[in-house]
Amino acid sequence: MRIVIQRVSQAQVTIDQEVVGQIGPGLMLLVGVSDQDDQDTVAYMARKIANMRIFSDEAGKMNLSVKDIGGAVLSISQFTLYARTKKGNRPSFTDAGQPDYSNKIYQALNQALSQDYHLPVATGEFGADMQVSLVNDGPVTIILDSEE
Repeated sequence: MRIVIQRVSQAQVTIDQEVVGQIGPGLMLLVGVSDQDDQDTVAYMARKIANMRIFSDEAGKMNLSVKDIGGAVLSISQFTLYARTKKGNRPSFTDAGQPDYSNKIYQALNQALSQDYHLPVATGEFGADMQVSLVNDGPVTIILDSEE
């Protein structure tokens, strides 16, 4: 699983000119799934996301998690995180998970963040053409890769 985490002051996702998910301060996630990901991967990634200390404390140090600040999560499925670009100019997405399986794992991640870590989670729609807007706070952007 590959996840791009962005610390945001606000973010939203729109489908067909309708806002389907939005958050204030928190984390915007772009989530890519491979066929090798499983429930152990989901548990690991959810724990890392919920507990990652990338929000500033009163001293200005990155010492607080999204849970600590009472933030939310906007989670967006993003199969293109598995693009291979070594050969040619057209990316190959053969390393991305099969759609049905990827959706199952993506939904499991969102559920783990919500149920296990009590985070408000807004989402887009798996496989939809979405427009995502955000205000990256910092900017702070972290890449999590379960294979590293």
